[in-house]
Amino acid sequence: MALYVMLTTLTSEGRKTLKEKPERIKEVNKEVEKMGVKILQQYAVLGPYDFMNILDAPNNKVISKVAVELGSRGTIQTMTLAAMPIDEFIKTLKS
Repeated sequence: MALYVMLTTLTSEGRKTLKEKPERIKEVNKEVEKMGVKILQQYAVLGPYDFMNILDAPNNKVISKVAVELGSRGTIQTMTLAAMPIDEFIKTLKS
């Protein structure tokens, strides 16, 4: 499995949905997990992004599918970054 950071920004439609039904966040989490991605951590954040998620996915294909599926709904925009634990990164540099 591979780690990813997904940063999301709500669209105006997404803000409206969230205001009317805050529990929608948990419903979407279940949908993401059904697509084969495990949500390890999830935070609401201040700044240019509204949420930061740490995800565990089998590969780039699966995480790409999730990003496209979520983005196609018109309620969020995503930026997805591959991530590596720092100890693994240091080990790679020593190889």
